[in-house]
Amino acid sequence: MEKIRKGDEVVVVTGKDKGRRGTVLRRVDDEHVLVEGVNRAKKHVKPNPVKGVAGGIVDKDMPIHISNVALFNPATKKADRVGFKALDDGRKVRVFKSNGDLVNA
Repeated sequence: MEKIRKGDEVVVVTGKDKGRRGTVLRRVDDEHVLVEGVNRAKKHVKPNPVKGVAGGIVDKDMPIHISNVALFNPATKKADRVGFKALDDGRKVRVFKSNGDLVNA
């Protein structure tokens, strides 16, 4: 089970975008995620009239390593670590380490 999933709100813990908050758009692989508005790079795009793509310089979100982001806890308004807990009915759920609340997802 993954600690950070698509749709989670995360905070960047280290790097040039430290402190920025965004939503996980997708998991690129086991160790990288794409976060909205974080780790932006300028890419030079060639025009392609067949696809209707105009050329120029485009801002593109690049993948960031999963160790550089932490889940945002709305109760404490801070970044928080994630753990797992088995409920009485047998389900395995994600919980915040600081206060034990369930992660909404």
